[in-house]
Amino acid sequence: MFTSCTEKERFIFKKIAHGGENLQTSCYVIGGFVRDKLIGRNTSDADIVCVGDGIKLAHEVAAQFSPQPRVAFFKNYGTAHMRVDGLDIEFVGARKESYRYHSRNPEVAPGTLHDDQNRRDFTINTMAISLNKDDYGQLIDPFGGIADISEKRIRTPLDPAQTFSDDPLRMMRAIRFASQLQFNIDEQTWQGIKDNVERIQIISQERITDELNKILMSEKPSVGLDLLYQCGLLHRIFPQMVDLAGAEYKEGWGHKDNFYHTLLVVDNIAAHTADLWLRWAAVLHDIGKPATKKFEDGHGWTFHGHEVVGARMVPKIFSRLRLPQDSKMQFVKKMVELHLRPISLTKENITDSAIRRLLFDAGDDIDALMTLCKADITSKNKKKVRLYLDNFEMVQQRLHDVEEKDRIRNWQPPITGEMIMDIFGISPCRKVGDIKNAIKDAILDGVIENNYDSAYDYMLIKAKELNLEPVK
Repeated sequence: MFTSCTEKERFIFKKIAHGGENLQTSCYVIGGFVRDKLIGRNTSDADIVCVGDGIKLAHEVAAQFSPQPRVAFFKNYGTAHMRVDGLDIEFVGARKESYRYHSRNPEVAPGTLHDDQNRRDFTINTMAISLNKDDYGQLIDPFGGIADISEKRIRTPLDPAQTFSDDPLRMMRAIRFASQLQFNIDEQTWQGIKDNVERIQIISQERITDELNKILMSEKPSVGLDLLYQCGLLHRIFPQMVDLAGAEYKEGWGHKDNFYHTLLVVDNIAAHTADLWLRWAAVLHDIGKPATKKFEDGHGWTFHGHEVVGARMVPKIFSRLRLPQDSKMQFVKKMVELHLRPISLTKENITDSAIRRLLFDAGDDIDALMTLCKADITSKNKKKVRLYLDNFEMVQQRLHDVEEKDRIRNWQPPITGEMIMDIFGISPCRKVGDIKNAIKDAILDGVIENNYDSAYDYMLIKAKELNLEPVK
């Protein structure tokens, strides 16, 4: 296995081996580093388990380097961490764990390497490589992790029911690994997940959302999202998304399954961006459809206003999932609210005014919005897809042309609210906002030019309508 390591990694492992020998402590590389090297996946983290004191080993290893890396250690958990030449290394003593039913916090005791391998989540994460003098470089694979990698299989080393009951977050991790690695979940392991979905309630929302974010950052997020739905976990952690599922037919009219449409949109956007928040916008772009679904005689199913309703749902969903309540949430909310606007611009004879308004409302996020809109095309009809894409190309050209001419993106009217209050000698009130908005709309609609003099003259007209006279 060390043949697939870089020269720097091999050098580091030799230093760790020397530190273990000095302390007469057996030590091993274990878990994700071994798995990823065997798969051929890039990794920058290595876990070292020793039969003894992991913190003591970390300090002994750090002393082997010059300059000496800083060791961060946590006595309560018996772990230590250092970073050497771009490799994050965590040290821990081998341990065995036992759990109480109503808590995921285990009772921990020192153990052997085999005890440590027993407590791990999946066979592909149990494999260890010896760093000891007698068998340096030997693979220790008691649960058939190599075979499971070959078969592209996620499987628990022990009874799945016990594994998932002890630590229910492992259910999310199984699905995350299946999504990241494009592996299948073993049948018994899958059944163990379905049998224990209610146990997820003892896991903190932050840890659940961390796994959800990792699934979203997979090359093909739909794999993990669909598995979450199929096993029932999604119903407990994200019920609003489950509400999208299903197609309904009435009087010969039907609508698409908006859950699976959403999965396609997420995959489409994942092919073009690694931006987590734009991927979240793809997840939530149609989240308002269940609340706005209506059957209209002679027309079929409609979802009028779902973009507005969906945008209003975003802050509550972010709060429930413990996602950030900051500019990232505002970005997702904006994307959801605006995602239909570029589609309306694909029609003929769209005015510059409509283009200016979209540029004004989207600001610097216009390119992200167009990426989302293109991802929203999920038709299986290639001609229809090509037509949509050609229309979007036309819209993007119009956006570019109007932006070059009017410089509307992130634009603010030349007359501010403070200026209005000063000119007319008034305090903050509704009239200030009415005048300011009237100036903005007049410029966006092309009624007046985008300059101070035109805006000032128009302000005087609007103020007179509101019985206001300048004081200076």
